[in-house]
Amino acid sequence: MSEVTVILDAIEKGDPKAADQLLPLVYQELRKLAAHKMSNEAAGHTLQPTALVHEAWLRLTGDENRKWNDRTHFFAAAAEAMRRILVDNARRKGAQRHGGGLQRVELDDMRLATPDDDQLLAVNEALEKFAARDKQKAELVKLRYFVGLTIEEAAEVLGISAPTAKRYWAYARTWLFAEIGR
Repeated sequence: MSEVTVILDAIEKGDPKAADQLLPLVYQELRKLAAHKMSNEAAGHTLQPTALVHEAWLRLTGDENRKWNDRTHFFAAAAEAMRRILVDNARRKGAQRHGGGLQRVELDDMRLATPDDDQLLAVNEALEKFAARDKQKAELVKLRYFVGLTIEEAAEVLGISAPTAKRYWAYARTWLFAEIGR
């Protein structure tokens, strides 16, 4: 059992000191995943990797009834939390009270921010439909697209072989591309 799994087990048993031990162990890995995802975001994005990690941490630890089976389950939950945060942020930015479809103009250099939120929302909508068809392949997409894991890392998190993950990834990309193109 990994150290993270042992601490998660202690948290489940009610050890108040265990939660303080978990964050230092997982923070760097969560930060790395968030930084990777944020490097692919459009210029002018207001959410920073550190803020994404902190928001995900608050969502993960805010519910006292939430339990994780092991390290893999914890990181899968973190991937889902980051995905939801990015989608919520995209929706918020697109809301009418926040300017709707208008583009933000930076006064310093007079460049328009590149809107990538529509693509993110389209992927999220298609991914929700795909999850209803095949949950495990949808989880693979979340880990690859939203968290930035490699095929091998995602396969490890999901408990499948890398070749199986590659087949799932190829199928999922094809299905999602067809769904978004409709």
